[in-house]
Amino acid sequence: MTMSQGSGPIYHNFINGEWVPAASGEVFENRNPANTEDLVGYFAKSARTDAERAIAAATRAFDHWRLVPAPKRAEILYRAGQMLVDRKERLAREMTREMGKVLEEARGDVQEAIDMTFFMAGEGRRQHGQTAPSELRDKFAMSIRQPIGVCAVITPWNFPMAIPSWKILPALVCGNTVVLKPATLTPLSALNFVKVLEEAGVPPGVVNLVTGGGGDVGNTLLEASAVNVVSFTGSTEVGRTVSTKAAPSFKKVHLEMGGKNIIVVMDDADLELAVDGCVWGGFGTTGQRCTAASRVAVHRAVYQAFVDRYTARVRELKVGDGLDASVQMGPSVSRGQLETVMQYVGIGKGEGATLACGGHALDKGAYAKGFFHEPTVFTDVHPQMRIAQEEIFGPVVSVIPFDSFDEAVAIANGVEYGLSASIYTRDINLAFRAMRDLHTGLFYVNAPTIGAEVHLPFGGTKNTGNGHREAGEAALDVFSEWKSIYVDFSGRLQRAQIDTE
Repeated sequence: MTMSQGSGPIYHNFINGEWVPAASGEVFENRNPANTEDLVGYFAKSARTDAERAIAAATRAFDHWRLVPAPKRAEILYRAGQMLVDRKERLAREMTREMGKVLEEARGDVQEAIDMTFFMAGEGRRQHGQTAPSELRDKFAMSIRQPIGVCAVITPWNFPMAIPSWKILPALVCGNTVVLKPATLTPLSALNFVKVLEEAGVPPGVVNLVTGGGGDVGNTLLEASAVNVVSFTGSTEVGRTVSTKAAPSFKKVHLEMGGKNIIVVMDDADLELAVDGCVWGGFGTTGQRCTAASRVAVHRAVYQAFVDRYTARVRELKVGDGLDASVQMGPSVSRGQLETVMQYVGIGKGEGATLACGGHALDKGAYAKGFFHEPTVFTDVHPQMRIAQEEIFGPVVSVIPFDSFDEAVAIANGVEYGLSASIYTRDINLAFRAMRDLHTGLFYVNAPTIGAEVHLPFGGTKNTGNGHREAGEAALDVFSEWKSIYVDFSGRLQRAQIDTE
């Protein structure tokens, strides 16, 4: 799998059960965003040829894998889940080193992959169809799930093991084969996950890993006629391109894209609890979550009290290398992401929002070798300001005042995304109204906008997605097709809707 080159190891692609270099022999670097002098390793800089080889391997493997009984496919996943448990600490540390999130969160990322592995293994015995009474005598009616074929899985950098698990595991347990293209910023965690699947006994060609850029590898996956399903997580802009490129061949496309999530704090809320949730929701993973609470709408009756407590807590957050147990917020994942954060801070100032705390890149002393930024809060934000409308994907939160519940609902729904929302209130009636009226795929009461669990559907409305869901039983719908079956045992022709007597 690896070789040594200079000061770091070389990691290969995984195609047809073998770890192989890119056809060109080229590699790209992966460095620690908390310390760019720390070289994580070199990874295969793949191109069209490599992606085509992986697709061909997955196509060949499908003919055998689809016939393996689903409970037997699940046994492999159970073994993989236990391997992840055994290796959790090492995998988490390697994830923090390549992605930057604090170690506690990296452990949570690996745990999510563990949870998903065991959950989807259980689906090996639960891919239930329906039986229904026929409208005709001596006729049996039922439906079953069937695999679709080769699945292209394109994953982002912020949850570099959890998100691949969300996609690969339901695909496998349904009987499909997979080609995974992970984000170039975090290939090691995806590679580690695939290595576990290999060791657990997934047959050659069933899971393939190709590292490299979206232009070369990604476009090949989107355009190949042999690929039947594309599952993508990333920005709405790129998701639109994915949808367009996959459309001519009528591939099944699952998109999980952006979010501009909100926490609504009512005047009867437990303010300390709300502050806890808003700090964690806004600055967990350095705000680099599609579910991050980048907007907080606060009732004007408690607005100043909330702002005072919230900004005091945010100022206390310790920023640094995520491998340091005392650190609460790590770096941005890359220089480009840091520059985006800095750009939006400038936009917020220009729009007239009040910079309540933070607002600066950290580039001195211990921060000089990484991509760090202060946790930043803008207050007195108008809901139509760009910082309250556009996804920043960084440690920047906009606090918006409101006067009534109806106004809060309008603010919450007044963005192009619809992933996650939350309300803090002691009023059960308002909680249920909010559950009904906020147009999102995820909703929380007295909890922040982050914290989804693997046994419920995950996904959003509007420009966040295209109607499919990950996780839970709903994930099977992305990676399987329904077949309705009718068995006529009457021994004569019976015509549905015609022979009604």
